[in-house]
Amino acid sequence: MHPIKTERSWRELQPGYIQKKKEQALARRVRKIAGYICLGGAALTLFWFWVHTAPRIEDPGQTAKTDKVTQELTQPRHLDKSAVKALVQNIDILNSEKDVFFADGPSWTYTIHTQLDTLLQADLNNTLNDLKTQDRGKPEFIAMVAMDGSTGFIKAMAGFSPDNPATNPCTSAALPAASLFKIVTASAAMETLNYTATTPLYFNGNKYTLYKRQLTNQRSKYTNQVTLETAFSESINPVFGKLGKLALGKEVLDEFAHKFGFNQNPDTDFDFSPPYFSADGNDYHVAELACGFNRDTLISPVFAATMVSAVVNKGQCIVPRLVDQISNANEDKIYKSAKEIYTTPISPKTAADMMKLMKKTITRGTARKSFRGYSRDKVLSDLIIGGKTGSLSNREHTVKYDWFAGFGQQKSTKETLIVAVVVGHGKYIGTRACIHAKNMLRTYFSTPKTKKDSLTATSAVPE
Repeated sequence: MHPIKTERSWRELQPGYIQKKKEQALARRVRKIAGYICLGGAALTLFWFWVHTAPRIEDPGQTAKTDKVTQELTQPRHLDKSAVKALVQNIDILNSEKDVFFADGPSWTYTIHTQLDTLLQADLNNTLNDLKTQDRGKPEFIAMVAMDGSTGFIKAMAGFSPDNPATNPCTSAALPAASLFKIVTASAAMETLNYTATTPLYFNGNKYTLYKRQLTNQRSKYTNQVTLETAFSESINPVFGKLGKLALGKEVLDEFAHKFGFNQNPDTDFDFSPPYFSADGNDYHVAELACGFNRDTLISPVFAATMVSAVVNKGQCIVPRLVDQISNANEDKIYKSAKEIYTTPISPKTAADMMKLMKKTITRGTARKSFRGYSRDKVLSDLIIGGKTGSLSNREHTVKYDWFAGFGQQKSTKETLIVAVVVGHGKYIGTRACIHAKNMLRTYFSTPKTKKDSLTATSAVPE
């Protein structure tokens, strides 16, 4: 007898069926996820290939065009004066014989055009080289500045200071003004006391001393009478000391020092430290300040030139400037300087009288020996020349500061060059500041000027 075969019930088959379904669903999910991963990997591979190979195979002309557009978008279309000053700080102007300079931008180069006189700069550099080789008479330092009297453009800037090689001696206000401050005092007397070049003044004793007994209005048979013009040109200390102490006072001196620009800085395109003046102190100190017989009033050669600019520009001090224009890498002009008036300390009448005083310094005053015979000189005879000298020793009496600040004005064209020179003489007195200034005027005006230079110089002359 055969055994009877029986079928399994659906209840017995149900657990296996469910398990098989779960395994099939899991397999489908795994295949789906694997597919997504493969697609993502392929997309990443294509993207990498495009990033690294597309620039190599695209049109080179199109790439250059794109780069040019990007550069044009990033280069500035205009520079303000603060940006110009930042660029100028990175170039070395002192003793340079170039008139065009280059400064780096983020990814391009600026071209900076100045109006430096390259022949004058070269001549000054030769002078400096000669001075450095001297045994006797070699200066401890020297600074020479030339500025166009009509436009304010710096025409030359040269010098050296072995003790401070990183400092530009032309722009550093670390030097006592000495008798150059008489320009301020004389101007204040003309403006507030109605003095003229011929106003009589009196003093007792030596011209170049300043004792308290000299600062009175007492007169005797030994009292000397001079005009303001003579007192200025011969730099007579007691006269100017009395003007400060007895006639003007500290408030007026302080007012006119401020008018000329002391304790402040004009908005220039290059840095120079502000000059310093303070009228604090007793009456005797006010007398010292008025005649420049002190070491407290400090200026730079550049500022000395701005003081003289008021005399040759009918009372207006011109802002000195170094940069004429700047262009970018595409040769687009992105900056052009303009003449600016810094301050107006004196009237045109006072400026004209001050020119008389400064001219007499050359013909009859403290600079007469240095300029002797200039009226017979082929170049200098065609100039109207004026100036002011100053001298003072340092506290240790190891250096004697020797100043000249003045101008040369061509009689026919009225082209004017302002010069400011300071020499620090050591044990031996070498070439004086007046001689350096005279040579600068001769060199500058003996060089034929181009038509462009002449137009630039004369177009800005005040009416």
